[in-house]
Amino acid sequence: MPLGENPRLVSFRRAWVFAADGAAITSDSALPFREADEIEAGLRRNGDVVNQVREAPTRPGLEFVFITRLAD
Repeated sequence: MPLGENPRLVSFRRAWVFAADGAAITSDSALPFREADEIEAGLRRNGDVVNQVREAPTRPGLEFVFITRLAD
């Protein structure tokens, strides 16, 4: 997916060239980014109890830490 089409998906390509024979390989990857409520819902569906959600002090609203425990 071209950059900018989906702001919640980051796509990137990594390439390696081997000195021994000049062979090249590439790897295409994409990382999805979800909203905090989507992550929390997924944790609950998997049986976790969400005790607290904290924002990263250097990236408020962009990065979260979920404090969870397994349900009894």
